[in-house]
Amino acid sequence: MTDSAFESLADSLLAALEEAIADHADAELQGGVLTVEGDEGTWIVNKHAPTRQVWLSSPKSGARHYAFAADAGKWLDTRGGGDLLEVLSAEFGLPIRWSAP
Repeated sequence: MTDSAFESLADSLLAALEEAIADHADAELQGGVLTVEGDEGTWIVNKHAPTRQVWLSSPKSGARHYAFAADAGKWLDTRGGGDLLEVLSAEFGLPIRWSAP
């Protein structure tokens, strides 16, 4: 994956996350970092260009790194294969959807 392809995918993902979560929690996207303030703490989702990953820091599930699996069209945990959107949907109790542009 090229740098520009990663940037496009990650930016699209972060924008979709902000849109899905903003009606339910205080969510702010700035400079490739999504910060969500909720009753249970602070979530941070950011793109990490050097590794072409999206990183999650969650008060519920801890820190995880996700890489885009083109064949599945999902951001999968680099250590366990879990889907980022499934994790966040469960943690926020709402459906979060995104598809690769």
